[in-house]
Amino acid sequence: MRDALMIGASGGIGQAMTRLLESRGVAVTGLSRSRDGLDLTDAASVERHAGALQDRSFDLVMNTTGALVIDGHQPERTTDAIDADAMAAQFALNATGVALAVRHFAPLMRRDARAVFATLSARVGSIGDNRLGGWVAYRAAKAAQNQILRTAAIEWSRRNRHSVFLALHPGTVETPLTAKYAARHPTITPERSAEALLEVIERVPPEDSGSFWDWKGQRVPW
Repeated sequence: MRDALMIGASGGIGQAMTRLLESRGVAVTGLSRSRDGLDLTDAASVERHAGALQDRSFDLVMNTTGALVIDGHQPERTTDAIDADAMAAQFALNATGVALAVRHFAPLMRRDARAVFATLSARVGSIGDNRLGGWVAYRAAKAAQNQILRTAAIEWSRRNRHSVFLALHPGTVETPLTAKYAARHPTITPERSAEALLEVIERVPPEDSGSFWDWKGQRVPW
């Protein structure tokens, strides 16, 4: 791996992954909302930032953006708490935003060798693994993201048979996103998560493109 594009480079995992890649000699181009104005909920913003990189070619395009609480809307405990605006906001960032990233940034991947598009999903987006209920909007948006990645993987296998698309569960990472909700769960540092995720990214072969993995290197059911 020589060149990587990190979307969400200012976040906890994005920063940790950037430092890890750079320590291994990889040139990392970082984009984020706070530093560069990239807004995955704004199609024009995504297109503009991708357009500025049209002369580049990346071995890895990784999206580390996402949000659990948007505009103050906390995760629902029951379906009685479903709010249409809150759900729309979740889909705009965690599903449609990823679709826009695929549309505009995936074409920047190398076409002549192995190239990876990876995005942070979440285990709660697994339909098969849902045993607790709750968190309806976030779960649904992440499940939609997984379907988007799976669909993109099929399409891109026809463009570059060496391409790999991955949905990744990073673990319960010690970041502002999880701070309020991690009390009952063992956590890992962003650095540990980045190391583990990079192992998965480097290991999964093209024939497993479009799959869902956790930070421990285990498949997550759809």
